Amino acid sequence: MNAQAPTQFGPNGEYPNRGLITVMIMLATIMQVLDTTIANVALPSMTGDLGASQDTITWVLTSYIVAMAIMTPVTGWLADRIGKRELFLVSIVGFVAASLMCGIAWNLSAMVLFRLVQGLFGAAIVPLSQTFLLDINPREKAGSAMAMWGAGIMVGPIIGPTLGGWLTESYNWRWVFLINLPVGIVAVLGCVAYLPRSIIRQRRFDFFGFAMLSLGIGALQMILDRGGELDWFASEEIWIYTALAVTGFWVFVIHINGADLPFLEPAMFRDRNFAVGLLFIFIVGIILLASLALLPPMLSRIFGYPVITTGLVMGPRGVGTMISMILVGKLVRKVDSRILVTLGLVMTAASLWFMTDFSPQMGSGPVIWTGVLQGLGLGLVFVPLSTIAFSTIEAKYRADATSLFSLVRNIGSSIGISIVSVMLTRNIQTNHVELGAVINPYNPMLQQVSPAAVSGNFTALSQLDGLVNMQAAMISYIDDFKLMMIVTLAAIPLALILRKPQVMAQRGAPVAAHAD
Repeated sequence: MNAQAPTQFGPNGEYPNRGLITVMIMLATIMQVLDTTIANVALPSMTGDLGASQDTITWVLTSYIVAMAIMTPVTGWLADRIGKRELFLVSIVGFVAASLMCGIAWNLSAMVLFRLVQGLFGAAIVPLSQTFLLDINPREKAGSAMAMWGAGIMVGPIIGPTLGGWLTESYNWRWVFLINLPVGIVAVLGCVAYLPRSIIRQRRFDFFGFAMLSLGIGALQMILDRGGELDWFASEEIWIYTALAVTGFWVFVIHINGADLPFLEPAMFRDRNFAVGLLFIFIVGIILLASLALLPPMLSRIFGYPVITTGLVMGPRGVGTMISMILVGKLVRKVDSRILVTLGLVMTAASLWFMTDFSPQMGSGPVIWTGVLQGLGLGLVFVPLSTIAFSTIEAKYRADATSLFSLVRNIGSSIGISIVSVMLTRNIQTNHVELGAVINPYNPMLQQVSPAAVSGNFTALSQLDGLVNMQAAMISYIDDFKLMMIVTLAAIPLALILRKPQVMAQRGAPVAAHAD
């Protein structure tokens, strides 16, 4: 072996080059997380250049999401088999190379293929980054480490659409992918220089378990991505995906509980904090990306904001998240983490409650301050949750556990986006019918407000229809905000199930990476 980075803690509990390692890890993490949302706003520009239709261009997003979802669970096995350091470097290099190919794609088929490859390589980056930060930090600094990691995970999707819109408008949609090159190169060079090596374990690959889990995850993602387009269970295709998903997950659960060397050890799920943490992060995923999916189209459709203005209005939300995570990284050592999680959920629910007062006549102020409040709340939830979930789990399960943590968060995000999108579409139709029912020549209020419309003037009727459409959409957005508020409030009792922090401190210790 060549010379290796140090793998033991120093006399003061400090890990050599820990600061530089953290910076390089977070560069790679933010690069990968950005790509989950940065390409969304560039789809209209891609359609013409790649010769795609409105229906087929969505495969640019679907191929990436499905590939990443399928490969995320295998991160733990690969990390044990070839080493965490080696897997992380291969993942970054492959992700950057695939980004370059996406930037020069010549047609839709090539773009979908390269996005598929990008998802395959990018899947391991986020869970491994969390594993490394847990490995190189002593227990008393785990909260601060998770605060920095969480900031990158949560702020990335917020700034992604804004950065993508700016790159598309100012340069070209291809720069949405090419921007990864300089960031990835710096991250690779830094990781080669400072990232510690780890033990390589000879671990048999449970191909059947992986195949069943992949079948379930892939089919579920196809349901979520294609459901809206195919009118959900009115389509035979969605029923086929549903049968495959149920079969895959059912066989997988039975298999891992009976196999000698299963793909994922059932013992992981006996850790109460980790099991509850998975449920919590699922809910956080729903809230985080579902609201992000709702706000940009609402600001564009109802308020007429361009992409850049939308990004500036939503930017303070990310600032609130970062401030909250910086503060909670210090508080998590002094305050009961369950109190912080509960307070964060209450603040998030309060922000969603205030968002139900949105109206087409308001300015940008309410969007900004409710976004800041929601960012503060989510930050209070994410950091203690990430710290608690891994505080009592055995070190040998850590790579598998972090990959599962990322997978569940991504599935929660996909489900949340699908639910609010379906509700939005159907509620707009319902609200339009209900509002339109009172628009008739015999309504005395209409006779006073718009006599021209009562008399059948085409211009007046068109204006009235536009107002009805706007109000129907606004009511539907408010209904979605109410649903997310209810989901958030329903999660609060879960905080009581988490293990008390003083109990956690008695178990386990920070695990430094070891030499090969």
